[in-house]
Amino acid sequence: MRGSKEKDITQKALEMYNDVFADIINVLLFNGESVVTEDSLTDVLQESILKIDGRIRAQYRDIAKYWYNSKIKLSMFGLENQTKPEKRMPLRVFGYDGTEYVKQAKKENNKEVLYPVITLVLYFGYNSRWNQPKSLFELLEIDERIKPYVNDFKINLFEIAYLDREKIDMFKSDFWILADYLYQMRVNKDYVAGDTVIEHVDELLMLMSAMTKDYRFEETINEVKGKEHVTMCEVLDRVEARGMEKGMEKGIAKGREEGIKEGTVQVLISLVKDGILSISDAAKRADMSEERFRGYIERG
Repeated sequence: MRGSKEKDITQKALEMYNDVFADIINVLLFNGESVVTEDSLTDVLQESILKIDGRIRAQYRDIAKYWYNSKIKLSMFGLENQTKPEKRMPLRVFGYDGTEYVKQAKKENNKEVLYPVITLVLYFGYNSRWNQPKSLFELLEIDERIKPYVNDFKINLFEIAYLDREKIDMFKSDFWILADYLYQMRVNKDYVAGDTVIEHVDELLMLMSAMTKDYRFEETINEVKGKEHVTMCEVLDRVEARGMEKGMEKGIAKGREEGIKEGTVQVLISLVKDGILSISDAAKRADMSEERFRGYIERG
């Protein structure tokens, strides 16, 4: 059984690729224009250290990258993946962004060019909309007398399954396959695969496995490993074939089990008829009620 930590890792693996990361930023922030390029991105250490109540604690972003123009940092982009709404999301994102600004405020960085920090929350749910706070004002209990002095903070939330079809089709990377899947599942409650070639096969299939909880996607990785031009059509064919194979194996095993049980019941009936066992004892050994066992006897 896959744990939440493993699922979290699989969700990040695909987006760590610069082509996928840049694609997400370009579509969601720049309406599909190629503003952020792959070679202008560098990875950010996802762990930051905080001192809370005198104790050192670590906080972890899902994915973050610096966006450069030559050697100058233009921005830091962060992605946070959510499969279900989270009430305290504004506080989490505020903490991530604030930590990065605190880093820029340190004396050793006073000669560096200051840059904005932008975090995108990607919501992957398709059965319901995000129904939790999107800003600090929605989350905090604020006395109206002090509200004018409280700074609000809003998260940049994108509900991928609820994007317009035109927006989804702007994605050029493997992220399009995920977005297309979520959209189809929301609208049609079913998924029809396209013939788009998958660039990052392992990472996409692991993500699909984590998202759908159908681990046949992950089990299919070895079957397509090393193949060129793998599409979701081919993957689904293999997934369905694997499902049929497992179904047949399960059916055969069930038939074998039922056959053994039937044989056991017949032996117990014989022992009852010979007066060796009572119906009560025989029923217990057959793991069934006396009434059901009597039914077997009556049917011969």
